[in-house]
Amino acid sequence: MMVVRSVNCCSSFCTASSVLPLRLFRRRFHHLKTLPPSCWRLSFQPSIYRCVLSAFSNHGCCRSLSVESVFESVMEELEAFRKRKLVCSASRTALTSSGELLEDKLQNRTVVKGRLLEFKKDTEKVLLAVAVRPDGKKNWMVSDQNGVTSSIKPQQITFIVPGIENFDHQEISDFVQRAEHNLDPTLLEFAWVELLEKNKSVTAEELAEIMFGSSEPLESYCAHLLLSKDDTYFSVAEIRGSCSIYGPRPTAQVEELTRRKLAREAAQKELEEFVELLRSAKQMPFDAKPQKSSWIAEEKSRVKIESLECYGIDACKTDDQKKMAGMILKAMGLTRTASSAVNLLIDVGYFPVHVNLDLLKLNIPTVHSDDIISAAESILSETTDTDEMDREDLTHLKVYAIDVDEADELDDALSASRLQDGRIKVCIHVADPARFVQPGDAIDRNAMKRGTSIFLPTATYPMFPEKLAMKGMSLRQGEVCNAVTVSVVLHSDGSIAEFTVSNSIIKPTYMLTYESASELIHLNLQEEKELKILSEAASLRLHWRRQQGAIDTATLETRIKVVNPEDPEPTINLYVEDQADPAMRLVSEMMILCGEAVAAFGSQNNIPLPYRGQPQSNLDLSAFSHLPEGPVRSSAILRILRGAEIDFRKPIRHGVLGLPGYVQFTSPIRRYLDLIAHYQVKAFLRSGPLPYSAGQIEGIASTVNMNARIAKRLSNTSLRYWILEFLRRQPKDKKYRALVLKFIKDRIAALLLFEVGYQASVWVSVGTQVGDEVLVRVEESHPRDDFLSLKEVI
Repeated sequence: MMVVRSVNCCSSFCTASSVLPLRLFRRRFHHLKTLPPSCWRLSFQPSIYRCVLSAFSNHGCCRSLSVESVFESVMEELEAFRKRKLVCSASRTALTSSGELLEDKLQNRTVVKGRLLEFKKDTEKVLLAVAVRPDGKKNWMVSDQNGVTSSIKPQQITFIVPGIENFDHQEISDFVQRAEHNLDPTLLEFAWVELLEKNKSVTAEELAEIMFGSSEPLESYCAHLLLSKDDTYFSVAEIRGSCSIYGPRPTAQVEELTRRKLAREAAQKELEEFVELLRSAKQMPFDAKPQKSSWIAEEKSRVKIESLECYGIDACKTDDQKKMAGMILKAMGLTRTASSAVNLLIDVGYFPVHVNLDLLKLNIPTVHSDDIISAAESILSETTDTDEMDREDLTHLKVYAIDVDEADELDDALSASRLQDGRIKVCIHVADPARFVQPGDAIDRNAMKRGTSIFLPTATYPMFPEKLAMKGMSLRQGEVCNAVTVSVVLHSDGSIAEFTVSNSIIKPTYMLTYESASELIHLNLQEEKELKILSEAASLRLHWRRQQGAIDTATLETRIKVVNPEDPEPTINLYVEDQADPAMRLVSEMMILCGEAVAAFGSQNNIPLPYRGQPQSNLDLSAFSHLPEGPVRSSAILRILRGAEIDFRKPIRHGVLGLPGYVQFTSPIRRYLDLIAHYQVKAFLRSGPLPYSAGQIEGIASTVNMNARIAKRLSNTSLRYWILEFLRRQPKDKKYRALVLKFIKDRIAALLLFEVGYQASVWVSVGTQVGDEVLVRVEESHPRDDFLSLKEVI
C-alpha cells in the first residue's frame, strides 16, 4: 500500500527538477517488488492501480527484470496518466499563489447532523465524532469514536471531513484505522517540492489531490492528519473556523527544521538505548549490577544518569535536566517524582540501597582535592616545629586518652597528680594542629570551608586530610606527640586555684574506651591511682558547678557504626551510652574545666577568642523538682533553654555549665573554631601578633557555625535513619522498655526507648504518668520515609 502511494505521488513530481523524489521513488519501488499485489490496494482511483499493473504486465513477470527497467516503464505510464490527471485536477483545484486572495479556500463548512468531524478533547487528545444534534445556539452534541456523547464548542472543532453525510459513529474506528494505515510523512516532502517551486498554498483537500490523486473523504482526512502532525514542510497561512490554508516553508527553514528533527530523533534513539540499559540493569542481581563508574564513563550516559540523580535530590540546575529525568521516568513507566528517581537509581545499582540522600542534597564534600592532599603530604615531610625550643617535656606523666572505640583521630588526653598540699593538679593535653598549619594557608582555608569533621554511622569525613590528621596531628599511644597543655590546680571545693597554658610534648600511656575506663574506675586499682585522681577531680568539679547553678542535662545518647554500608543488608552496631557513666562524666568535666581555664587565660591577657555563653543563670530549677531525676527532668529543662551566645572580646557567663566563661579548645582537629582559639593562644605564647581581631573571628564564626549546623543536621538525620533501619530488622513481637518523658496531646506521649536511646511518640493507656515505664512494640518502621509507628503493649 505504501509503495502504491509512492508511485502515485511520483506522478505529480516527475516534472520537479529535484533528484530527491526519483531517489526516494526508487527506494520505495524496490520495496514494492517485495510485496504481493494484494498489498497494493488503496482507496485510490482505479486508474492509478491500472497504471502500475500495466507497467508490470508489459514486461511479464517483474522478477525477471531489474528494478531500474521496471521503474522506467512505470514512470512512462505514470507520466501519461499525470498529464491527463493534472488537467482534471486543475479544473477542480485552483492552486492559489501566496499573493492571491485566500477567500475562496476559506469557506468554512457548517456542522450538520451526521457530519464527521475532528475535535479537541483536551490539550493533547484529538478525537473523531459524528454530529448528533445542536446543543444550544452554538454548541453541538457529538458521538465520538469511543461511543461517548458529549457537548463541544465550535472552537474545539479542528476539521470537518468533506463529502460525508449521515456517517455512522460505529464506523469511526474503521475509518481511523484506514486513515492511519495510509499515513506516510514522506509524501509531504514530495508535495512541498512542487508547491515551493510554484509558490502555492493549499487546503487539506487540495493536498490530498496532489498526494493521493483524490480528494475523497478518507484521502482528505489523511492529508489533514499529515499536515496537523507536520512541523517541517508546511505552516498554516490562515485559519477560518475549521478550515486551514497551508503554505510551503522556505528551503532554509526546512533545512533547519530537518536538522533539528534529526537531532531530536538521534536524541530519542539515545534515550531509548539508555532506557534499555536501565531495564537490563534493573533485572540483574545485586552483585552483578553495573558499577557507578560505568554509568558516568561516557558523556551520553553520564548526562542522563546525573539528571536522574539531580531530580531525585531536588537539585536540578536547569530545566533540561528536569525534562530529561521526566522523559526517562516516563519511558520506564514510573511516576515523575523524586522518590521514583531515587528508587530507580537504587534498582540499577547507581545508588546503594541505603544511599544518604541528605549527604547529596546538602552537597557535603566527602573527599579532599588532590591539591590539598599533596599540600598535606608536603607539610608532613617538610614542616619544622617553630615552638620546639619552648615546649615543656611532660613525657614522664601517665597520660590517658579516653574515647569511643572506633575514634579515628584523638584530640585530647588527661593526666592528674596530687600535690603535697593535697590539692589536685589536672593536665588537659590537646593535640596541636597549629604546629602543621598556619592561618590563611591552603590547608587552613580548606578546613575553614568545611568548618567541622562530620561523623556519620556509615563514614567519617574529616576536616583535615586523613593522613595529616592521623599521622601528624592526632595523639598516638606510646609515641611522643606535640600538644598544648592546659594545667589546672583545683581548690578543695572544685574551683580553679591556678592555671597555665603551654606548648608541650607528651607520650600517651593508655588509649581507653569509655567502657574500659569506667571498669578501671570501678576496680579502683592502686596502680591506676592517676585515673582515680581524675575521677575525684571530676566529682569535685561537678559538685562545684552545680553550686554555681549548672544544669545537669545528662541523658542517653545513641551511637551507631554501620559495617559495609554499601551492602543491601549491612551490619548495624548500635550502642546506647549513658552520659552519666563515670568515664563519660570524667571526660566531660575535664573538657569543661579546660574551657573555663582557656577563657580565664584569654580574659587575663586580653585575647580575642570565641567566648561561649548561655543566659540561663536565673533559671529556677525548683520548678522541675517534681519530675524524676535523669532523662525526664533533663528533657524538660532542655526544652526551655535559650540558644547559646558568643562574644569575641571577653568571657560571658555560661549559665547551663555554671561557669563565668567558656571557650571550646579541646577539639582543634575536628572543629575549626577550636583551631582559631589555638591560633590565638599560640601566637600569644610566642609573644607574636595575634592573627585575628575580634571582628575577624566573628566573621569567620558566622560561616563556620552555619556549616556546623548543617553537619549537625546531617548527623542527626543519618542517625535517625539507621535507628529506624535497626528497628525495622528486629522481630515483630519484640518488646521495648520506654520511659514517658511528657504528654504531647491527650494520651499521646513522648517516650525514650531505653534499648535504642531514641525518642518517639505513642498513644498510652489511661492512668500512665510522666516518669512511668511502659512496654511498646514496633508496628511499622520505614527509614526512607522517616516513619516509625509504635504501639503500647498492655
